[in-house]
Amino acid sequence: MGGLVGAIVAGGLTTAALWNRGTSSVTASSVAAPSRPNATIAGEPLDIQTLLDKVGPSVVSIHTGTRQGDAAGSGVVLTEDGVVLTNAHVIEGATTIEVDFADGRTAEARVLGAVPENDVAVVKVEGLTSPVTPAELGSSEELQVGDTVVAIGNALNLGDEPSVTTGIVSATGRSIQAPSGSSLDNLIQTDAAINPGNSGGPLINASGQVVGINTAILADAQNIGFALSIDSIRSLVEDLSAGREAAAARPVLGVETVGVTDINPAVSERYGVTATSGAFIQTVSPGSGAEQAGLQEGDVIVAIDGRRIRSAADVGQVVRSMQPGDTIEITWERQGEEQTGTATLGSR
Repeated sequence: MGGLVGAIVAGGLTTAALWNRGTSSVTASSVAAPSRPNATIAGEPLDIQTLLDKVGPSVVSIHTGTRQGDAAGSGVVLTEDGVVLTNAHVIEGATTIEVDFADGRTAEARVLGAVPENDVAVVKVEGLTSPVTPAELGSSEELQVGDTVVAIGNALNLGDEPSVTTGIVSATGRSIQAPSGSSLDNLIQTDAAINPGNSGGPLINASGQVVGINTAILADAQNIGFALSIDSIRSLVEDLSAGREAAAARPVLGVETVGVTDINPAVSERYGVTATSGAFIQTVSPGSGAEQAGLQEGDVIVAIDGRRIRSAADVGQVVRSMQPGDTIEITWERQGEEQTGTATLGSR
């Protein structure tokens, strides 16, 4: 089974990581899911079958021909006219790209753009005569450790229906070393089983929204997989989908946050949180603009440049709209008292 080999550094230990890229020893067919037109999505937890009813039509199998042989991976439909998100390593070196849809259609595709250092690629399917079903993108910044997630994709290129595995968010904000030597940051760690061929497929939250793109596993570990968090690559995907050159540097504040309404009451009490909305800071990166501004773990960001911050997603939206080196004014609460500081955004 083919695969790219990288490394992950955690706790001072370096371990080989296997990047998901399956062989085409078994011919894959469509990604099918039964239709349930009356399935309810919003307002209640979903069972796995209902998740598949919603997301299954948006998951594709990707087959590539390369000089080294054939390979297979997965992808997520972004638009009705056939723009598909996947990993850069899925289409690396491809001389041909073929996409299998859930409804049984198969079509050739071309690369719109790729950013290998972020393991992101976007392809465009050609010759579609009717629309395909795009996935709904969620917010990875709202994820908490312990949240239920589902991984879907063309695991091991086994064909027929996709492989579906469930698990939880084991950690957020992870970093691993890519084969190119660059670092993949802000990854979601999950114990949902991810295998070669899952690369480029979606990691789904309980609302049937794509919160990550499955990208890597640890070869010598049990139940440790990684997905690109959708918020960290959203602007890259937008650039590539529009045919623009993706910016090399992305702005970063240097905090990991979660919505105030999502924190444990014991945590709220420990840090004296009185804010009813805002972004609760879980960690502050050393040397970041956030640290220089005076932000600390347990603070609650309530405004940036005068814009009210209601959730962790709001912080991400504001930062993504800026450029590295821009200066922002941040208002936060600490132990019920409001403070203000200025932060210079770094780059990733």
